[in-house]
Amino acid sequence: MSPRRNTVRTKPFIIGIAGGTGSGKTTVATKIIERMPQNQAALIQHDWYYKNHPDLSLAKRAKLNYDEPEALDNELLIEHVECLRRMEPVECPQYDFATHSRRTETLRIEPCRIVVVEGILTFSIEGMRKMFDLRLFVDTDDDIRLMRRIKRDIIKRGRDISSIQNQYYDTVRPMHRQHVAPYRDSAHLIIPEGGRNKAAIGVIVDCLLYGLSTLD
Repeated sequence: MSPRRNTVRTKPFIIGIAGGTGSGKTTVATKIIERMPQNQAALIQHDWYYKNHPDLSLAKRAKLNYDEPEALDNELLIEHVECLRRMEPVECPQYDFATHSRRTETLRIEPCRIVVVEGILTFSIEGMRKMFDLRLFVDTDDDIRLMRRIKRDIIKRGRDISSIQNQYYDTVRPMHRQHVAPYRDSAHLIIPEGGRNKAAIGVIVDCLLYGLSTLD
């Protein structure tokens, strides 16, 4: 067997990961990337691309519907993935969920062999859905997802129970039924229980590693 060369394929392999809030999408994406060769895989999160509304007050920004496709700058994300496909680096926006606004700093993503795009709504946008070479849907029970979201929003996003509850009933649950659940069947693979499903993640990682090795 010839030694593996640190080369980059002409076109990167693009993986899309979707699923409901708190399903474990980020955990699955992170575990896949951690198992790839160094500097050969990168993660892009769809929720980095929430649209900025500097003209609105914080109170008004908090009332916006962040769980519909139109809340995100999908064209910019698609453009960035196409840049990476052409082996061009991109500057990804970063979002502050406590203030509902885009940060001034960006995150530079260098071209690599595997690009993982993760987000609740990634399959509901046709142009985005079609650009994925592999579509993974993380399927987790509703009660588990809700408890994870509550914990995340309190600890990481500085929100209180009342605001979490209002947002969940007003937008999160109805938008999940309209924009997330219907696209479950568009996935190539469905991963039950997210990051806890070590067997499923292991199979995916092994296939990706084999694919990388055959290109070296």
